[in-house]
Amino acid sequence: MSFAIRHAARRAPSRLHGSFNLRHVSLFFLQLNTVRCAPVSRTYASKTKVKSTTSFVPGSKQLFDSEEARAEYAKAESKIISVVDWFRKEVAGFETRASGRVTPALLSPVRIEGRRDQAVKLEEVATVGIKDGSVLIVTVFDEHNMKAVEQGIYAAKLPNIVPQRQDSRTLKIPIPKPTVEARNALVSTASRMAEDVRVQIRKHHQASVKKGKYEKHSVELEEFQKLSDKHIAEVDKILAQMKKATGNK
Repeated sequence: MSFAIRHAARRAPSRLHGSFNLRHVSLFFLQLNTVRCAPVSRTYASKTKVKSTTSFVPGSKQLFDSEEARAEYAKAESKIISVVDWFRKEVAGFETRASGRVTPALLSPVRIEGRRDQAVKLEEVATVGIKDGSVLIVTVFDEHNMKAVEQGIYAAKLPNIVPQRQDSRTLKIPIPKPTVEARNALVSTASRMAEDVRVQIRKHHQASVKKGKYEKHSVELEEFQKLSDKHIAEVDKILAQMKKATGNK
């Protein structure tokens, strides 16, 4: 018998009836251990009453799961991509002219006024060829469109592009070698266009944010800002590549 049991037997209370022996003490400790070791019941939250913790998650960590926000984001992204693609094509034409290469793409910005005042591309009313590596030859399908084609070429305001009429259906356009001043002028034009594109990107961004009325520091504001920053960086990259290709810094 352990010391604790013997000690408890000697200190047994006097109010117990009858003899108080070691057996009683053993039963006493057995009951005490049973009470101490009894499992503690715990209550758990009901699955049907789960409280959302979205309000405790920082905006930058939340999922972009609003259907309206996704639709507006896709709409803004489509508009911004169209603007950037247009700028990329324009800059590609500038690079071609700055390099001195003579290709039909030099006249790609030209638009011809057609019937019902609808502007059409030059290739829809004429063919563009190259002669002697430095002359563009424009041949219209219908001689009645000759005047409109001439006006369209002048209206495009392309540097050093001066059409010369050869006959009722043919225009000759000599392309001079680009000078340093001409290349610098192309870069300046591209730089102005780049700033205009940046402004358009910011306008699309602001219009979408204003329409959504998103809360400050929300995930929607962060995603729209990322979209704007991404494509403005793309515009900067396109312009930087042109400057490098034309020898400008």
